[in-house]
Amino acid sequence: MRQRTIATDDLRFPGYMRAPHEAKPTAQGLWLHTDLTGRRELVPELIAADIYPGQAAVPMVIDHLLMLEESGFLTIYQARGSEWISLRRTLKADTRTAPPSDCPPPPGHDSSRHVVALEGESARERAEARVRAEQVERDGEWAAWRERAERAAPPRRPLLLDAPPIGCVDHPNGRRENCGPCGTARRQHDRWLAQQRYTDQLVNWETQADGPGDEPW
Repeated sequence: MRQRTIATDDLRFPGYMRAPHEAKPTAQGLWLHTDLTGRRELVPELIAADIYPGQAAVPMVIDHLLMLEESGFLTIYQARGSEWISLRRTLKADTRTAPPSDCPPPPGHDSSRHVVALEGESARERAEARVRAEQVERDGEWAAWRERAERAAPPRRPLLLDAPPIGCVDHPNGRRENCGPCGTARRQHDRWLAQQRYTDQLVNWETQADGPGDEPW
């Protein structure tokens, strides 16, 4: 491979300067890993292996290629049944004895916008689609929260329906005359109600101490 060096003027190329900062290492790698005409076949796995050897960088490289196309650093196009990239600015190199490029030249820019390998979307189009999808999801969450907030709470079951009887076995509904077992049952009845009411008060206190539990994010 012929020696190439990235010069200061290359870093001032508008297509490079407009590129997102995160994609610039990939841009620099493409300068060094394309042929002397700035072209190569678009195979994300091979590009990732050349620029980021030993790293699982294929998804990142795909995103960077889309960003660099959007910034004007490169062109993505189809030819010979494959996808290719062509850098808008190539590095200076001695091409006098270089063999001709095996990569087909890019067609007009208008026909290079749709790329099968990268689903034909620019970085901006992908970002806008993602924002729309997230907004739809968020709208659904808000609708569900409003429905829960507006839904009426079911009536509470009266404690007396679950309380022990107020009388003994012979007098389940109680008795005005003196009856020892009825008195014991009544005290158990009152104690049970008091304990349940105290438990409910503690539940309310714990809920308030924890803060609202069903509020929007």
